Amino acid sequence: MAMSYFKKALAAFAPPPKTSDDGRDQWPSRAAFLLAAMGGCAGQGNLLRYPSVVYNNYGLQWFVPYLLAVFLIAIPSLILEVSIGQAYRGGTVIAFNNINRRLKGVGLGPVLVSFVVVQYFTVNLAWIMSYFRWSFTSPLPWAGRLEQFYWEDVLHVGNITEGSLSSSGNSVESFTGYPHVKLIGETVGWSVFVWFLIWISIFRGVGMTGRVVYFTMGLPIVTTIIFVGRALSLENAREGVALLWTNWRSDQLASGTVWQTAVGQVFFSTGIGFGYFTSYASYNQKHANAVMDAILICGSNVLFENFAAFAVFGVVGYLRRWPEDGVRLGAFVVGFLTLPEAVLQMPGANFWAVLLFFTLIVLGFSSAFVMLDVVVTLICDSGLTKLSRPWVVTILTIASFLMCLPYCTEFGYYLLDGVDRWVNNVALIFVVWTEVTSSTTVYRWSDIVEQVGLPAFAVYNFGFFGGQFFGIILAHGINNPVAGVIAGVGLYIVCALIATVIARRPDTRAAKWTKFDIWNSNILVRKFWFLAFYSGNQLRRDLNVIVGVGKNWKIPSFLPILLRYISGPVLAIIFSFAYPEFHTLRYDPMMITGFILAHLTMLAIILGYAIPRYYDAMIPIERRDEGTETTTAMVTKGELGGRPIANMAERGEAPPAYDSEELSKGMDATK
Repeated sequence: MAMSYFKKALAAFAPPPKTSDDGRDQWPSRAAFLLAAMGGCAGQGNLLRYPSVVYNNYGLQWFVPYLLAVFLIAIPSLILEVSIGQAYRGGTVIAFNNINRRLKGVGLGPVLVSFVVVQYFTVNLAWIMSYFRWSFTSPLPWAGRLEQFYWEDVLHVGNITEGSLSSSGNSVESFTGYPHVKLIGETVGWSVFVWFLIWISIFRGVGMTGRVVYFTMGLPIVTTIIFVGRALSLENAREGVALLWTNWRSDQLASGTVWQTAVGQVFFSTGIGFGYFTSYASYNQKHANAVMDAILICGSNVLFENFAAFAVFGVVGYLRRWPEDGVRLGAFVVGFLTLPEAVLQMPGANFWAVLLFFTLIVLGFSSAFVMLDVVVTLICDSGLTKLSRPWVVTILTIASFLMCLPYCTEFGYYLLDGVDRWVNNVALIFVVWTEVTSSTTVYRWSDIVEQVGLPAFAVYNFGFFGGQFFGIILAHGINNPVAGVIAGVGLYIVCALIATVIARRPDTRAAKWTKFDIWNSNILVRKFWFLAFYSGNQLRRDLNVIVGVGKNWKIPSFLPILLRYISGPVLAIIFSFAYPEFHTLRYDPMMITGFILAHLTMLAIILGYAIPRYYDAMIPIERRDEGTETTTAMVTKGELGGRPIANMAERGEAPPAYDSEELSKGMDATK
């Protein structure tokens, strides 16, 4: 009897999720999905990390790379991630396997990034919990000793011995030493508490998560508005805001660092490349408005973090804590040093301190549990274990806590800074580069080969990828970006011309993008269209059959072009900036650790291309053949996309027939 009452109470507190028509768990409502996805965006990346990286790159010029990254990379990538998760009804590995079986490694990349980041993300939350505890002490203990309190009372950072390079920079004279390695008891204790909260939020699936997010998103919005208002009322706050909004330093745009930082911040704060948008979208209704959802999620994040930055820069002006050229502060430092100072200036400082740090906890917590949920979705979807979701979440939470312990030491801050820098600047950018380029290159590649031949397909893509690689290597090697661009673009053009000339004559008409039908005006132009645009365009069309139905916003025709020819090369260039930067920091073991972790993630992605069958264990047996259906050029898959074919056969269903009208159009011979 007692067990019966317990189960009823559990069901009321943490209800099991609803299921959709295909049997997959489903969000309680569209609002729950949007709030959960926005919660993944709106976190410490907005209130702590964003003001810190902006502070390090202060000036109006910051918004040039930042907004370009938002519109040219973040929004298109987010539309792709949400659409494939919703259409293919699975996490990142299942979704990219539907695009091509050799992209399972691309799907694994975001899972690994999330798993690495969530380890140190929770420790950062533990530091906030320390502030929260001290907020009940009057007077507030950081009054008059802000930096000392942060470094000594919260982080308990041990002394280090600074390493250095030789005067020429060609060799390491000495490595940085970290003699203090003791675990910090309070940080460990709060980490346990944070992991427990994460466990509570996701162990029952999206049914429980859908309730938690109303709280984790509602409160921070209200309190952030209050804090911004108070910060802007401080003396000299206008000067702090002007630091960002009225300074223009065009010379900074010549530095690769600001571009690299802007892209890394956009990815970190929006969650592009972490995999949780794909996982969460898979719990949507199959025909939800994915494009609108993606734009709402990204747009709300940009507005929130730039609005929240006023709170920090208002305090920067009040404290007259002006940035110094050449002096870089860690990714979370400015937020930790300015926001605690802000509450000291408010009447009833203890109340505001409690509210501030409670808000930061809720914001960070909403980002943390979505990252762990990506890993849970992979394991539960794959069938790797027969354990129920609660058991998977429990085991994974305990393992993750043990893995976060190195960050809870006296050298933990330095380890966090090293891992955070290279996971964002190397692994995360590489993950998104592979997503946007591979999905628009190899989707239904057999159609392209059927139309123009394998040699033309190989030569064209050698030029596309080889041009990026060769151009970047040359630019860094001779320190001449213009020469690198000319060489890279030149190689691409030469290979594209050769591929077009040697290509077979396509027996299917290209897409009609304008009333003039330019892609069918000449046989050479049509060949080029199949080589350059077919894959991405067909992915868009197939996805629109599922996510663009009825009054839903459709994926626009320019999006695949943007992903492949703008987002891809830009990410490749920004990715390359990481290596010269690491070369100047290679004397620091913590930087080396982060650099190695980032490259292990890259290796996992690359191995997926080479040995895809070894990744099959992450996909249910009945779903491994998805994406391998026989296709006809210029004909959409219809509702077949993302359906478990084996299950359809078991139920006696026949695969949906191709649309006869579309088939006749696609097979229409050229003039």
